[in-house]
Amino acid sequence: MQKQTGKSGGGGGGTPAKRGRPIGSATGAGAAAAAAAVGDLGAPAALVGPSLQVLSALSDQNNKRIVLALQSGLKSEILWALNALTVLSFKEKDDFRRDPTPLTKVPGLLDALLQVIDEWRDIAMPKDHHKPPRVRTLGANTTLSGFGQENMEKVYSDTGTTSNDQSKTEESSVTKKRSASFLFDEDGLFNNDDEGRAERQQCAIAVSNIIRNFSFMPENETIMVQHRHCLETVFQCLEDQNREDDELVTNMLETLVNLAPVLDLRIFSSSKPSFIKMTEKDAVHAIMGMLSSSVKPWHCAAAELIGRLIINPDNESFLLPVIPQIYKRLVDLLSVPAYDAQAAAVSALYNVAEVNMDCRLKLASERWAVDRLLKIVKMPHPVPEVCRKTSMILESLVSEPQNRMHLLVHENTFAEILTTEGKYSDTFARILYELTARPSNKVTSGQAIWGNIN
Repeated sequence: MQKQTGKSGGGGGGTPAKRGRPIGSATGAGAAAAAAAVGDLGAPAALVGPSLQVLSALSDQNNKRIVLALQSGLKSEILWALNALTVLSFKEKDDFRRDPTPLTKVPGLLDALLQVIDEWRDIAMPKDHHKPPRVRTLGANTTLSGFGQENMEKVYSDTGTTSNDQSKTEESSVTKKRSASFLFDEDGLFNNDDEGRAERQQCAIAVSNIIRNFSFMPENETIMVQHRHCLETVFQCLEDQNREDDELVTNMLETLVNLAPVLDLRIFSSSKPSFIKMTEKDAVHAIMGMLSSSVKPWHCAAAELIGRLIINPDNESFLLPVIPQIYKRLVDLLSVPAYDAQAAAVSALYNVAEVNMDCRLKLASERWAVDRLLKIVKMPHPVPEVCRKTSMILESLVSEPQNRMHLLVHENTFAEILTTEGKYSDTFARILYELTARPSNKVTSGQAIWGNIN
């Protein structure tokens, strides 16, 4: 009997080995663990670890259950929903066996997820920072009520006292006094301890990771960029980068980078309902705050975000007022030894330089801009695409006649790259042609080097 029992757990006719493990490895304790993973009731309880059962294809009943679990406020239900959504929202690039879960299949899911983040921010941010005082109107016109203003000037102690008992009066004088406004304080009675705050913070971080995963799915782009509450929450997290959790800010920033090609900042002035007062100027200010950050993943992602946003003509009017600040920061990133920072700056400059003539003029007049662009090609950068975009930026700059005076001083460097770098010789040949070959440029060349020789 013992042999038969052991054989059913992991012998020759037992369950097959898990994917990624060698055949025959499910023996002994490994077989018991494998049996526990597949739901074998005869497996020892000590070998049953944390498990999560999630259906790859959600039905309508499961959709409603996930949304209701997020809205319930119960810890166990919220954790179950977050764990399920984390598994469903994650998909390997090479995994073609299951389809992603778009938000269109789960009505109300995005609002329920944002509610978890809003609840955390309600207790995380200072009250005078984001939450204005609530005006109590219930019973304000009556003589005596629990919500009126008749007792606001009185002072109450934490313990009830009577005027006839002298000992209780002396004891109450030592007790901490609180004004009647404490009764109107929303955080006065059911405030969270450190453990509760940590749990809410972890839930908010998990939600930000789910939203980030959803932003990778093309099916969700239109829904998310048209959801004003979602964009307001994302940009507000970027605004509070110095007070918010780093992982939460990173997830929200990556969400914006994924949605940037189809994002229209005019949604903040649309007629859609607003939960957080956010304007286009505030959104751009939040992006600039991330761009000026000292954290490398943040300013690299912000540079890429600006490059994707400005492709949309509707966003140009909001980004053009801060173009000088953007160029100054991007040129600074070109001198950073990190290759990924240089790549992000070049990618952003490549898109911004193609916007209009004014952008090209400001970039050429930026100090050290041309020198650092040439240095990336001469080093060269380990990614050939970065060098190609850099040479294209220089070619777009030389196309403007006003920029030729800034570029003529680098004529020898252009010629050196033309003869040494075969991959980009065609581009730099066109640059030299624009600078020197045309008759209209010879006078400009003389003025740039020797001054006015007329």
